Amino acid sequence: MFGREEKVSALRLTAVQYVILAIFLILAYGLWRLQVMRSDEYALLAERNRIRNVPILAPRGKILDREGRTIVDNYPSFSALLLRDSPRDLVADSDAIAQGLHLNADEVRQRVRRFASMPQYQPIFLKDDITQDELAFIEAHKNELPELDTIMTHRRLYPKNGFMAHLVGYVGEVTDDMLNQPQFELYSPGDVVGVSGVEKQYNSVLMGKNGSRRAIVNSRGREVGRLDETPAEAGKQLKLTVDLDLQIAAEQALEGKNGAVVAMNPRNGEILAMVSRPTFDPNDFAVRISKDEWNKLVNDDNHPLLNKAIQAQLAPGSTFKIIMATAGLQEGIAQTLHVNCGGGASFYGRYFKCWIAARHQTHGGVEIRKAIYQSCDVFFYTLAEKLGIDRIAKYATALGLGQKTGIDLPQEVSGVMPSEEWKIRNFKQKWYAGETISVGIGQGAVATTPIQMARAIGGIASGGVLHRPHVINPTDLPPNVVPAAAGPDEVRIPLDPKNWELITDAMADVVSPIGTAGMSAVKGIDIAGKTGSAQTISNVLKAKLGALGKAKYKDNGWFVGVEPRRNPEIVVCALFEEGEHGSLAAHVVSDVIKAYVEKQRRQPTKVAGSGNGKAEIGAVWNDGGADDDGGSHLQGGRFLVDVSRKPAPLAVAAPGLH
Repeated sequence: MFGREEKVSALRLTAVQYVILAIFLILAYGLWRLQVMRSDEYALLAERNRIRNVPILAPRGKILDREGRTIVDNYPSFSALLLRDSPRDLVADSDAIAQGLHLNADEVRQRVRRFASMPQYQPIFLKDDITQDELAFIEAHKNELPELDTIMTHRRLYPKNGFMAHLVGYVGEVTDDMLNQPQFELYSPGDVVGVSGVEKQYNSVLMGKNGSRRAIVNSRGREVGRLDETPAEAGKQLKLTVDLDLQIAAEQALEGKNGAVVAMNPRNGEILAMVSRPTFDPNDFAVRISKDEWNKLVNDDNHPLLNKAIQAQLAPGSTFKIIMATAGLQEGIAQTLHVNCGGGASFYGRYFKCWIAARHQTHGGVEIRKAIYQSCDVFFYTLAEKLGIDRIAKYATALGLGQKTGIDLPQEVSGVMPSEEWKIRNFKQKWYAGETISVGIGQGAVATTPIQMARAIGGIASGGVLHRPHVINPTDLPPNVVPAAAGPDEVRIPLDPKNWELITDAMADVVSPIGTAGMSAVKGIDIAGKTGSAQTISNVLKAKLGALGKAKYKDNGWFVGVEPRRNPEIVVCALFEEGEHGSLAAHVVSDVIKAYVEKQRRQPTKVAGSGNGKAEIGAVWNDGGADDDGGSHLQGGRFLVDVSRKPAPLAVAAPGLH
């Protein structure tokens, strides 16, 4: 038994032979599949492991004013890249990378995960606008952290202190939500796009086309040579219709106040200046705004990100009386309407006060012209009763209220112009005649934006011709760019010449000793306009709140002015939030109109660049002292875009002026 050899059965031997044969067949098939069937695919992958595509970012186009002066420029900057085609473990290196670049390690890992679905050869923009010590860290750790690299980029350089911020807007990194929208389907994570203002509206023009260079890398991911390069194509520059000199005047006039100013050429719709306060610094967005800074902006009760010139929907107050006068005269009612203002009047069982009652005075006998320059509420209460809400809405809607003007800026709002049909559609309730009385003085459900009031009253002063506002002339766009259709460029409303002359002459009387804005008159300049003050809460509620209500919920002040009174070259609307009296807003408008007229009477100023990589905008003004009405006069000298400089004190009208 002990010397006998153990023999393997033939069946087992055959089975083992077949298993070995099967293994060799599988290996042979795998080898054939790798080397023959998918050879091209793996050759491409191998090439990608050897050759790295490094992006070359295109600078955005500059934004200029109407005279070619630079408003928004670019400055050179370095960004830190994380190369994901490196053999290194990016997650394991996150702590070291975060420490050297002064980042949070969790944020680095989160950014790596966000890009996980993207092709490996596409790098991650880890940190923008890195400092010199961070740049030195990357260079000094090429061996330990070969996945780190740098790229030169062009960051946006905006004027300081929020100058013109709402109009030009700002840029930011494209978000995941944006990438899911059709207009961003060709963009990739990390791309910088316009987020608001002109930057967003004309992003396709301003944004250039990125280039790339191909670099040879070794097995450790280090660059050892370069192949070829496709240069980037810079974005096209844009010329705005805005006049920087007028913009500076408007910014100064509104400094220290909350509200908006919009100046427009009513003959063609060109926006000459646009200001909204409070403002923000778009330079904070040019790199990447922190979460705390963003929360501070969005939670601010004064809404600094809101462009109040096109987004503030507020009761226009007595500026609406120009629309009422137009409707009343065109309907043949206002010409023969005479009322006696005793400080108020009763309508539908309720007593409505006139603003002058707060001064313990009355307007006495009033006809249409006096009603405009003295802003008599009783007259317009009566006119509203005779017209009815639907006829008022007919003219207001024809003049553009309750609808977007079509300005070429994003997020414009439409406002509200009430009517019987509007109330049924929105509230399923009938319109009560008593509601029309408040509408007659621009209160109640009426809500307009400053741009709407500028266009409407500028159109009335132009004989019923209204133009669509725009910040860029279509002729200044590149040939291959078609401006988006945003409504008709021109609307004509037939106005009787007699009515037109009566209204514009009465508006000129507003800025005279007998009017509500007499202290805003400027000698030698034919300013005409209309004051307005609008409640922010009802008088009943304000009375219940007592001292708190009076201090916190002051009336908004409005003024819309033109120059000259008929066929004006410029219309300016000012909204002074909690300014109480339209006469105070009138000072803002008169300062802007005065700056415009003075510039027309002298040689336009050319601006010298600073030559140091910083944006500098300047204007030279005639020296001068106080005006006849005690208003401010822009001082001579160079003006850097630093609106922290306070303007000269404005003259204040007597309390109670409307």
